[in-house]
Amino acid sequence: MPLNPIEQKVMERCDALLEDTLVLTEHLVREYSVLGQEQRALGVMEAWLESEGLPVERVGLDDGSLLVHPGYAPVSWSGVGRYSVVSRLNPESNKPHLVFNGHVDVVPAEPVDSWTQLPWEPWRKGGWLYGRGAGDMKAGVAAMSMAVKAVRDAGHPMDYPFTLQAVIEEECSGNGALACVSRGYQGDFVLIPEPFGARIYTGQVGVVRFKIEVEGTPAHVLDTSAGCDAIEAMQQLFPALKALQEALNEERQPPYDALEHPFNLNIGRFDGGNWASSVAAHAVIEGRIGFDPSTSPHSVMERLERAILQAHTKLALPVKPPRVSFHGFRSEGHLVDLEHPGIALLSGCHESLTQQRPRHYLSTCTTDLRAFHQAGVPGTCYGPIADAIHGVDERVNIESIRQTLKAYALFMCRWGRQPH
Repeated sequence: MPLNPIEQKVMERCDALLEDTLVLTEHLVREYSVLGQEQRALGVMEAWLESEGLPVERVGLDDGSLLVHPGYAPVSWSGVGRYSVVSRLNPESNKPHLVFNGHVDVVPAEPVDSWTQLPWEPWRKGGWLYGRGAGDMKAGVAAMSMAVKAVRDAGHPMDYPFTLQAVIEEECSGNGALACVSRGYQGDFVLIPEPFGARIYTGQVGVVRFKIEVEGTPAHVLDTSAGCDAIEAMQQLFPALKALQEALNEERQPPYDALEHPFNLNIGRFDGGNWASSVAAHAVIEGRIGFDPSTSPHSVMERLERAILQAHTKLALPVKPPRVSFHGFRSEGHLVDLEHPGIALLSGCHESLTQQRPRHYLSTCTTDLRAFHQAGVPGTCYGPIADAIHGVDERVNIESIRQTLKAYALFMCRWGRQPH
């Protein structure tokens, strides 16, 4: 579908706002918003919304409706004082409600000395914008926000309910987006500008995060046989986790059967012992494991705990039975409804901007899309192109930010005209 005159005006406004979009991204990157330190990044979003004359609301993560929600992920930290930021337009309208959602939290950037520059000091080079969170997913948050400004600046009529959400805890629990959903901000369709490129996101895996603790017996190194080494015992449990990973991959169902190894185990943290000349008395690992959308998180939790305890018994490890616990993600996977009119609308916007049909992307990770899916709200991800996500010298392609900005603005223009 070709652009009409008002849509063309909106696209011209998007081009004019690209530099502002990059500057907003850089402001967000400068606020190093790891777990527990997200408030200043949220403050950037609040200040921007206020400067645009847009309403600002805070959605707390200690709200009672969240804590009793069946999708709530228990965490080891308090939700008191923690919140996400939303802005609602036309809440009184009875037309279909559109939601843009993006997260401002990031993963730690260590080892910092491996970066070309400090990860919280953004820089541009060769058509890319660098910094922790630049790709995942502060550029997307900036682009979806500036899309709202472009539509409003161009004077395009907008009489349907619309909510912009900047959330936290996407990287660990999903409770930030879930809090918005539990408070009734879920809408009728959601777009999330995750950095998977200008592709229609078709599905995501289930994910469970786990913690395993092993207690040994300390002893002096003059006679290590007098103790039980918790670190050595923990290492002997790893094959049981690997075996579970392989079993889950063997059980994959369509469309994940087309991918060679979609469900991945990752041990992201290992802590053990307390003195170089003492037999280690404790060891702790934390990790995550993915699984097919047809599989429930609780069944994977049960299988993981059983595998660890059986390995402890089979190996006759000279330590107490390990403690297995779960905190953070316990997320179901799901497949996107590609027949939904919202997907067709996004595909049409992409084609109007690129003269090509969009490609599809089947993910091996999880996103905040799950919170909306659990509430029966369809949606997908479509965003910029990023590189080295969660890695060193994370970066986002600047032209892909322009594409995201324009696609979201055009989607807003056409959402109100679409038959629902």
